[in-house]
Amino acid sequence: MAMRHYLLAALLALVFGFAGAALWSLSGLGDQRTRAYLLDHPELLPEMADRYQAQQAGERLAKVADDVEAPFPGAVLGNPEGTVTLVEFTDYGCTYCRMSQPEVARLVEENPDLRVVIREWPIFPGSDVAARMALAAANQGKFAAFHEAMFALGPPDAASIEKAAMTAGLDMAKARRFAASDAVAGELAKNMGLAEQLGFSGTPSWAIGGRVLQGAVGYDALQDAVAAARGS
Repeated sequence: MAMRHYLLAALLALVFGFAGAALWSLSGLGDQRTRAYLLDHPELLPEMADRYQAQQAGERLAKVADDVEAPFPGAVLGNPEGTVTLVEFTDYGCTYCRMSQPEVARLVEENPDLRVVIREWPIFPGSDVAARMALAAANQGKFAAFHEAMFALGPPDAASIEKAAMTAGLDMAKARRFAASDAVAGELAKNMGLAEQLGFSGTPSWAIGGRVLQGAVGYDALQDAVAAARGS
């Protein structure tokens, strides 16, 4: 039993840190019945870890929620005045972001009170140029058109970015100047900082209603999150 106790404490240390393991030993969680139950049900550890990580993510989000939900002017899909806000950190070179795009479009169509704030977070090669042009499109009030066209045209390169911009009807001279501006550089740096603060490891990543989600979680998970945020 002593060996199992130390093993469980070690696992808890890996999941929650050594302070958490010490707290477990010293607190009510360390009483004999609770200890025995956990030792007999080690399959609970992944669920405990998931809940702990979700709690930590929620706490991190609470500290920066206002900044996360405040869009770069124009970089919004759906209802700009919507009462439910979904934030997506995205990259035009990300296959999973492209896969998620129809699901976001469906969310917008089926939830007229939904505002989707897009945070450009270019990670993949070539994505920086596309992200800059997307913000230039937002500056011209044509973000949604560029966003849709850019994903439809495939991985970002000079040709696909140019074609997406033309499809969206951008004033190209004005767009190029704005894409190179300090305002755009500052936005991209801000988004990277927010992603790091939230503990995101890649795109797409989402924030809504005090929760964060990572990866191509699918329409159902996103719709459930929208419904939960609406009810909170």
